[in-house]
Amino acid sequence: MENLQNTALNIRKNILEMIYTASSGHPGGALSCADILTALYFSEMKVDRNNPKDENRDRFVLSKGHASAALYATLAEKGFISKEDLLGFRNINSTLQGHPDMKKISGVDMSTGSLGQGLSVANGMAMAGKLDNKTYRVYCLMGDGEIEEGQIWEAAMTASHYQLDNLCAIVDNNNLQIDGKVTEVMNVHPIDEKFKSFGFHVINIDGNNIDEILNAFAEARTIKGKPTAIIAKTIKGKGISFMENQVGWHGKAPSKEEYETAIQELQ
Repeated sequence: MENLQNTALNIRKNILEMIYTASSGHPGGALSCADILTALYFSEMKVDRNNPKDENRDRFVLSKGHASAALYATLAEKGFISKEDLLGFRNINSTLQGHPDMKKISGVDMSTGSLGQGLSVANGMAMAGKLDNKTYRVYCLMGDGEIEEGQIWEAAMTASHYQLDNLCAIVDNNNLQIDGKVTEVMNVHPIDEKFKSFGFHVINIDGNNIDEILNAFAEARTIKGKPTAIIAKTIKGKGISFMENQVGWHGKAPSKEEYETAIQELQ
């Protein structure tokens, strides 16, 4: 467990360095989901950096594509891309653009960025797995502001209808979006009861506690005949005291002084 916590710490450092160097990005929502991505890529998912297109691999869809820094930082720690490439984040000549591109980046299973679409894509991957008699699992990470999109609920209805028990939806529930608190912009609560009503098995966890995340994934693998939704309560900007629960850090880069302070906090 200590190794996973250290990995999550390194991912957070990578996120900060990327966004600071680019003077652009979305640190808040990237930091909030770092523990989830750590658990996925370093414990839960079957993926191979040497064979990123293995047809039997588990799939991951970052539906909240603006948190790409978290995915790139994770892929670098896992060895899919080089850490040197991270410093080109959001550079016009870099493959690591503001939103993930499956055609250009090793380890990215879906190009995302248009909010609300990821769960539909994950459904398709899960349905294909069923039709092809494959045992891989599909994981889809959404933001809680993102689930204000109606397409999410059409996709939820579809996942339940087709009994996609190889699908695990994860909601990064940090309760902040670009315009303020989710509960004030467009209240989506109770998130768990909504997914239950759509036929999902639902698990509520602390999304910044790696033990709870791993236990939730283990439980999800035992569920048959229905998809699972993990509602992960997180802290936006997790790990950086002056960023935590501050909506202003949804989409801005730290100054030199702020960056140095943040890195010191993570040491």
